[in-house]
Amino acid sequence: MKKDLVAHAATRSASVVGLAQKLIRRPSRGGIDDYGPVLEVLEGWLSGQGLPHRRLHDRTGDLVGLLVEIVGGRPGPWWTLDACVDTAPFGDEEAWSFPPTAGDVVGGFLRGRGSADSKLAASVFCHLAAELLPSAAGLRGGLSVLLDVDEHTGGFGGARAFLEDSQAVTPAGVMIGYPGMDDVVVGGRGLWRATLTVTADSGHSGSSRTVLGAVSRAARLVQLLDAADLPGAPEAGALFSLPPKMSVTAVHGGEGFSVTADRCDLHIDVRTTPAFDARDAETLVRGAATTLDAELPGPTATRVTPVASWPPYQLQPHEQPAAAVLDAAASLGITVQPKTAGPSNIGNMLAGHGISAIAGFGVPYVGLHGIDERASLAELPEVYAVYLRAVRSLMDAH
Repeated sequence: MKKDLVAHAATRSASVVGLAQKLIRRPSRGGIDDYGPVLEVLEGWLSGQGLPHRRLHDRTGDLVGLLVEIVGGRPGPWWTLDACVDTAPFGDEEAWSFPPTAGDVVGGFLRGRGSADSKLAASVFCHLAAELLPSAAGLRGGLSVLLDVDEHTGGFGGARAFLEDSQAVTPAGVMIGYPGMDDVVVGGRGLWRATLTVTADSGHSGSSRTVLGAVSRAARLVQLLDAADLPGAPEAGALFSLPPKMSVTAVHGGEGFSVTADRCDLHIDVRTTPAFDARDAETLVRGAATTLDAELPGPTATRVTPVASWPPYQLQPHEQPAAAVLDAAASLGITVQPKTAGPSNIGNMLAGHGISAIAGFGVPYVGLHGIDERASLAELPEVYAVYLRAVRSLMDAH
């Protein structure tokens, strides 16, 4: 059975790679390139396969993705396969040993920006949908394939448009096509982000009157935040294995040499856990701001402006869709470990909507978001086979 399924998947590999190559050759850097060309490639392929699909637009009317929908013939939950088709920037193109939009295959690797994250996965998911379409009547529930952009900007415009689309069925779970065969991400730390605005009286740096500027007050606030008491790492075997983390990620204030700044803004990023959530993060940061104002008073209280909050989340290996992918991999003799990720991902946003999500299972890769990005193709049949078995299991295919 294992050999038959992988052999079947291998017959799809050339077509999967061919579509991925076309996608890679359409630059779609998040926030830089026009997303139209790469989405048009997908639209053409989907139309050629007779797959029902439609465009997704954000609140301003911009095109932010495509949604494929296959309705099963029997009642049941819906499931979503999600792969972004925008990419990270190219970086220093002179440092690449091949063009970032090469889209060629050399030494068993598909080369170019987006080969690993996540144009190859997008092609895999499109082909899975095409394979399942003829047997839709025997499927339980439904399958949607989300091909989104605006992911690498951090805006997640495509995913947000999907969640806000009144016509789309809210899925029971989402499988996100990130690369890597060793782990399946079943959880992640959440985040709470804020801008802190520190003020001071302005003055001339050469004046005989001593003025404690906003930059100096902000520096003290950074010290207070860096010294904040966060919970330590959980005990071995804890359900959620990562501790919270706080970082001051940006400082903006002042200009020139002769004027003492009257304002300085800090960006604060707190990675949250079930034991230290967004409310705890905000309480801690506001406490540090209050301490600063008591120690080094300014003309106005330090202002804390929250800008983003996602909850931490974690699925158990027996929960869907994690179980379907882990079981499918095990049935093919592939050892995959469930993992709780330190960085937040789109799964956190989905968790905020009550939707279970996993990230990863994909081919091995090199240079993700860096120089000479490329994806290994030797394992592609196995990856395809795992997803095919997992989706058919979730949809109780007859």
